Formats: sequence, C-alpha cells, structure tokens
Amino acid sequence: METDRSPTPVIARLKEQTRQYARLMRIDRPIGTLLLLWPALWALWLAGNGRPDPRIFTIFVLGVIVMRAAGCVINDFADREIDPHVARTRDRPLASGQVSTQEALALFAGLSLIAVGLVLALSRLTQLLAIFGALLTVVYPFLKRVIAVPQFVLGAAFGWSVPMVYAAQTGGVPPLAWLLFIAVVLWATAYDTIYAMVDREYDLELGVKSTAILFADADRFVIGIIQLMLLLDLFLIGHQAGLGGWYLTGVAAAALSALYQQYLIRNRDPERCFRAFQNNNLFGAAVFAGILLDYTFAM
Repeated sequence: METDRSPTPVIARLKEQTRQYARLMRIDRPIGTLLLLWPALWALWLAGNGRPDPRIFTIFVLGVIVMRAAGCVINDFADREIDPHVARTRDRPLASGQVSTQEALALFAGLSLIAVGLVLALSRLTQLLAIFGALLTVVYPFLKRVIAVPQFVLGAAFGWSVPMVYAAQTGGVPPLAWLLFIAVVLWATAYDTIYAMVDREYDLELGVKSTAILFADADRFVIGIIQLMLLLDLFLIGHQAGLGGWYLTGVAAAALSALYQQYLIRNRDPERCFRAFQNNNLFGAAVFAGILLDYTFAM
C-alpha cells in the first residue's frame, strides 16, 4: 500500500518561505558575497604578512557572508517601491509580495544580531570601526534617491572591512590599510557603475541616481580612468608591502580583466554590461592569487 509522502501544507509553506528568505539574502547569487570577500582576503593576508590569524580569518569570512545578506535585505526594503517597475528586479521576494516588509525587517534584525555577536569577539578598535561600517550598510540603499554618486558610498561600505581587518590583526590602521581601502572604493565604484548601466533606462524613468547616469556618454571613459587609478593604487600597495613578481603577475591578470570589461561594455548592451560586472570576480581573485602566491613562495 502506497503512502502519501507529500509534505503537509504547513511544512510546504515553511519550505517555500525559507526559499524566499534565501532569495532575499541573495544566497542563490553569490557574486556580491565574492566581491565583498576578496578585499577582506586581500587585507587579511597583507595585515598578517601572509599568515592571517585563523580565528580572525574565520570571523571575517562569516561576517562577510552575514553582512552581505543583511545588505541585500535592507537594499530590497529601500527599493520595494522601485523594484516592481524594473524587469530585472520585479520578481524579487519583496517586490513580488512573497515576503512582507515586516518579515524583511525581522530578517535584517536577526542578521544584524549575528554580525554583532561576531564583532564582539574582536578588539575594541575593530568594534568602533564596525559601527561606522554598519551605518554605511544601512544608509547606502537610501542614498540612491539623494546623491548622484551612491557608488562611492557602496565602495566605502565594501572597503570598510579593510581597516577593520587591520585593527583586528595588528591593533591599528596603518597607511597601507587606507591605501588598500582607496583601492576597494575605486574598484567598487567602477564595477557598480557598470552594474548601474544595466538599469540606466529604468533608473532615469524612476528618478534613481547613479554614476552611470551622471557620467552619461562618458561612462566608459570615466570607468577606464577609475580602473587605471585602481591599478596604479594596487601597484603602490605591492611596492609598500614589499611584494614581488607573483603579486605583479596577479595585478597584470587583473588589468587584462579590466580590459575585457571595457570590451564587453563598448556598446552599452545591458546583458554584456552585466557580464562585465560579473567578471570582476576574476579581477578580485587575480589580485588575491598574486598576494597569496607572493607570500607563499617568499617564505
């Protein structure tokens, strides 16, 4: 005799709601987590002279995952009236009504508490820096209606893990940390401008501000200038940190990635711009590989 193994309505509902929460946190789209993770890894290896503290490494990797999820939730909360009008975002859980605003805020609060628990295991200076980092995470989504350059704020939010890592690993924030922070701001500004090019027509209609709109027809040129400044900054970082050939090879590979992105966005086709944005994962990986290999073979 066959038995009905289909889940009960309550269990089915819980499973579906959990899936929607996962989508709200972008667990199904890890590119954002990776773009946030690479700078943290750069900083962990540089601050630790190639040997990051295992406990600090674990806390920051978990923190990146949690804060990226929290950032996605608060971003969708801020954009809940905009996303239904954009083809790429109209099926997001909040925009489509799969998750309520109350549920989203509760999820954000839960993720924030986890982040607080993680940062409490770090030094006092790191905790103080984390307060400003949390503020950047919360404020950024709302600035898209206020300032013309929200991508710079996103860059600061994504790069704030750098001074936090140095504070946790070394007890201070030396000039090299701020040089690395600037690199992350430049990098995030470049790739998020490319990302904003995907939705530029929708953003113009809805009144959303972005550097893609601000730069207008000069977008590719300005992105190229920012990428050149980024590569110069990465070169200076390597020089100040005493890194050698392996690191420079990684930076050279990252430069090729930037050139490929310029090729993809040459006609401003939204699909190709999105591919160029995703290609930044390889950019970040190339720089980290250079750092890792340089420290590995210098030992």
